[in-house]
Amino acid sequence: MDNVGVVFPGQGSQYVGMGRDIFLLFREGRETFEEASDALGFDMGVLCLEGPREKLDLTVHTQTTILTVGLAAYRVLRSRTGIAPAVLAGHSLGEYGALCAAGAIDFSDALRLVQIRGTLQQEAVPPGTGAMAALMGVERETIEKICRDPSPEGEGIVELTSFNAPGQYVVSGHAGAVDRLIREAKSKGGGMAVRLPISVPCHSSLLREAAERFREVLSGVRIGDCSIPVIPNSDPQALHGRDSARDLLVRQIHTPVRWQETVERMAAMGIGTVVETGPKKVLSGLIRRIDRNLRVANVEDQASLEKTAALLEGS
Repeated sequence: MDNVGVVFPGQGSQYVGMGRDIFLLFREGRETFEEASDALGFDMGVLCLEGPREKLDLTVHTQTTILTVGLAAYRVLRSRTGIAPAVLAGHSLGEYGALCAAGAIDFSDALRLVQIRGTLQQEAVPPGTGAMAALMGVERETIEKICRDPSPEGEGIVELTSFNAPGQYVVSGHAGAVDRLIREAKSKGGGMAVRLPISVPCHSSLLREAAERFREVLSGVRIGDCSIPVIPNSDPQALHGRDSARDLLVRQIHTPVRWQETVERMAAMGIGTVVETGPKKVLSGLIRRIDRNLRVANVEDQASLEKTAALLEGS
């Protein structure tokens, strides 16, 4: 079998009905959902399977539900195949799934952390003030120049906050500045630039105060060593550890997600196959754009589980 890496998705992958097979058909999945319900005081299965969408899309719920589905899918995959990943990673929120899978953070603690994380992010910028946008086919230099250009008074700032794959980026900042960047990127660089349905300007300097408040929360949580290496978003050349994880998780809130570098680090570590566990296949698509030599699979339901198991067992 190839050396295998496992990755966990972040915010934006949610949908009503996610995790249905994992919850209904597999003991490990059901137990993970029940553990989440006990930790948070509401029925995680009902929220994931029935919604409503408006509730699922609230940042504080989005983060806990995606974490639950991602870890549940990983536990089912591990039970079904005996997979022993050589490395783990997650996109933004997904980094908490990776740390749980590595045994560094207890799942119940991680759930409460991401719930607080989402609340602090939402409180940091008043509703309607912040925004994010995805850009494809626009040169990085063009985006960076627009971000540096002086903004009209009162418009605020916009920053490049996610390096997802070649030619695929995300910006965050004040809503007016993000909208200006979308207009200018389309006129100067072509390609596609669209607002994301997220009001929090994630990974921007506007969340620096929220990050420092989160540091106090992290100080009260036990974080151990990782039994499997976990690559952090904010510094892909580092690895999470007992002494570094808190600082890396604080930095993650207000600094860019360096996903392309994360995947490149995996390849440099000898990974041949990457499995995404959790809703949708967003990371799988990005990984294919980053390195076509990597085999990519995902687990979010029974069909994808069986397909991935066959791939791993036949390699």
